[in-house]
Amino acid sequence: MRDHIAYCGLNCESCEARLATVNGDEALRKKVAALWSKLNGVEITPDMIHCVGCRIDGVKTPYCESLCPIRQCALAKGLETCGACPEMARCQKLAPIIQNNPAAQENLTA
Repeated sequence: MRDHIAYCGLNCESCEARLATVNGDEALRKKVAALWSKLNGVEITPDMIHCVGCRIDGVKTPYCESLCPIRQCALAKGLETCGACPEMARCQKLAPIIQNNPAAQENLTA
């Protein structure tokens, strides 16, 4: 499985937070912080937008590092991704990701 596929199946390679980090793009970092602040109803500052990928060693956003329930569950179970979990089809943590991003499910079952 590709290293840049997150535990939930999202492709970290195309995540704007990752792109801002690996390219040192401060304008994109500010754009992502503003968008995520609006979408989540919390203040997210540009200095929080540092991430190299969910399953890649290195820096992560505060959410991805310690708040994401999907990542925490997969780590606790020692899974490569949720695709290896026998409970994936009925997982309530994963369901919103799969419903909003069909490619995530394809990434987990490929």
